[in-house]
Parts: sequence; C-alpha cells; structure tokens
Amino acid sequence: MGIDREEVVESLIAADAYQPQSIEAPLSHGDQESKHLSDLLGNEDPALEHVTNREAVRPLLANLPLRERTVLELRFFKGMTQSQIAAQIGVSQMHVSRILSDTLRYLREQMA
Repeated sequence: MGIDREEVVESLIAADAYQPQSIEAPLSHGDQESKHLSDLLGNEDPALEHVTNREAVRPLLANLPLRERTVLELRFFKGMTQSQIAAQIGVSQMHVSRILSDTLRYLREQMA
C-alpha cells in the first residue's frame, strides 16, 4: 500500500488518544446523585465577573493621582488601617478616610 510502518504505528497511537464519551455518562462512580458532564456545560464560571471587573478597573487605577493610588494600595493590598496610612503619608486619619471615600465613589461611578 505504500504506507510506512512508522506512519501506521503513529496513526494507531493517535487513534487511542481519542475516546469519545456521552455527555450523559456519570462523572463519578457509586454515587447515587452522580453528576453528568451535561450538568456542568453551559454554566457561567462565577469567577468570570471578578476577572471582568478587575480588568475594567485596571486602567482607572492607573489614571488615579499617585496619592489616591498609594492610599488604595496601602489599605487594600497591604492591609493597613487608616491611622497607619495617615502616619505613613503625613495626613490625618480623617483625610485618609475622605481620600478613600472619594476615590472609591469615583471608581464605582466609572464602573457603572
């Protein structure tokens, strides 16, 4: 037939890699309420909204003035209290509170 032996072997190996299964086949064995693949298809990933929001807010954060970005970073990524932030950047705790409030309001408005 003019087919090389290696090609036949590769074809047989490739054929073994494909094993179609029914989407109604149970995913677990011995479980009375076993799920089927079809139960999982078409469902939206709950984490998708977080990814979408994170990507939407990224350019907004990049355009914030340095002081506002710094306060957000210290509060939400470093876990510092408003008093600790105030001491670090040299303003009152009340001023930090206003910065946070105004900046978060701005971000919410831009995301709406």
